Amino acid sequence: AGSGAGEDMRTEISTAAAFVTRLLRAAGGVGEEQLRCFRECLQEAMHEHYKHHWFPLVPSKGSGYRCIRINHKMDPLIGKAAGMIGLSHERLFQLLPSELTLWVDPFEVSYRIGEDGSICVLYESPQPGGKVAKQLESRISCKEDWRIGRSSPSKSYNMMTVSS
Repeated sequence: AGSGAGEDMRTEISTAAAFVTRLLRAAGGVGEEQLRCFRECLQEAMHEHYKHHWFPLVPSKGSGYRCIRINHKMDPLIGKAAGMIGLSHERLFQLLPSELTLWVDPFEVSYRIGEDGSICVLYESPQPGGKVAKQLESRISCKEDWRIGRSSPSKSYNMMTVSS
């Protein structure tokens, strides 16, 4: 499991980096070229950070070390990637949720927005050796809620009708 470990985390890392990039894109004001660079820088930073902390045989081992967290403090990996495209921590706090937890583990990437939010799975693959992870249906709907909540025009429409 030694040298090949880095290869195995590509999907998980790219899923996590794409998710944070999507949050930035949804907030607006960051150009596509900047977003592309941010995503690449974040993937590189994560790859470097996780290199010796990736245990496919014991996926939960090192989970805290790999956890990406925004909670009144900016996660250093996100901060580093943002710095590469000239985004300050202040600007990041405006663009990203103030409470975000992103778990990047072998075979599963999940996130929670807010301290009491539900945990949603972004990526899940069965572990070699058979134990298939938790029931997916309820968690997939959670993912869809996020998409709908972010992109659906009906939300702003409801807000307009309330204010009128």
